[in-house]
Amino acid sequence: MGYNIVVVGATGNVGHEMLNILAERAFPIDKIAALASRKSLGTEVSFGEKTLKTQDLDTFDFTGWDMALFAVGSEATKKYAPLAAKAGCVVIDNSSLYRYDAEIPLIVPEVNPQDVHMYKNKMIIANPNCSTAQMVVALKPLHDRAKIKRVVVSTYQAVSGAGKDAMDELWDQTKSMYNPIDNKPKQVFTKQIAFNVIPHIDVFMDSGDTKEEWKMVVETKKILDKSVKVTATCVRVPVFVGHSESINIEFEEFLDEDEARDILREAPGIMVIDKRENGGYVTPVECAGDFATFISRIRQDVTVENGLNLWCVSDNLRKGAALNAVQVAELLGRECLKKG
Repeated sequence: MGYNIVVVGATGNVGHEMLNILAERAFPIDKIAALASRKSLGTEVSFGEKTLKTQDLDTFDFTGWDMALFAVGSEATKKYAPLAAKAGCVVIDNSSLYRYDAEIPLIVPEVNPQDVHMYKNKMIIANPNCSTAQMVVALKPLHDRAKIKRVVVSTYQAVSGAGKDAMDELWDQTKSMYNPIDNKPKQVFTKQIAFNVIPHIDVFMDSGDTKEEWKMVVETKKILDKSVKVTATCVRVPVFVGHSESINIEFEEFLDEDEARDILREAPGIMVIDKRENGGYVTPVECAGDFATFISRIRQDVTVENGLNLWCVSDNLRKGAALNAVQVAELLGRECLKKG
């Protein structure tokens, strides 16, 4: 027997990926519904070899559906997720709305699968921020071996993390560099994104951190270990898909780079590509469309007693959003909502 699955926000980038990944991973499905706002009503979306017509989120009845994968903003989630949960449909939410609620689990299946049972509190499970998700997948197996004290991370985040309009803006600005007549004003980003980098993602907070940086700190503590200290600098770069991170880790005990490499090679969800030669590392272009979190440039940091550096790359629309949500759905089905 399969599950009755709803994808909310099926016409967006992440919603499309959710449908693709559900099909690719042969998720056991009896019925599937693709929901969108009224303005997108009837839009066709692909699900494997099938084509689905989107239904109206505003009038949809969640009764009798097992899980709803939400890929809409916090405002829409705030309105519709409680309706789904009240109808007995477990919500797996990709927005930031519920991530910091102590009663709602924030899940990365490779890291804290045991927390999935907390779904019963409110019938809602939160998906982490895209930059957090890939980092904690890399940190978890190392933390299990030599407890992590402190993490310093700098991110290089693709424009797709800011949505379709952001991708369009990069495309339009890039074209306008070669054809000045086709000049497009800034709409999404605070500064030019084409051929530039912007050290500003989300809003600024009183501390001087941006909210994206704050999210990485708080979410890592909730998912991995509240004792781990994290400091982050988050940067938007002119890449369409694929977040990259330079991660510096300080451990409580010494961990040799060769042992770290072996640990990461055996860890779930990770692919190590780490050759000390030209091209012996992974970049965002190569990770796009892949399930794995890729690790390269593993090396000792000799400036601290027990330090390592590594380079971490992942498709932000997949592991950072849609893939993680589907993996949570698989975990939920396997551990909590078993059928047949």
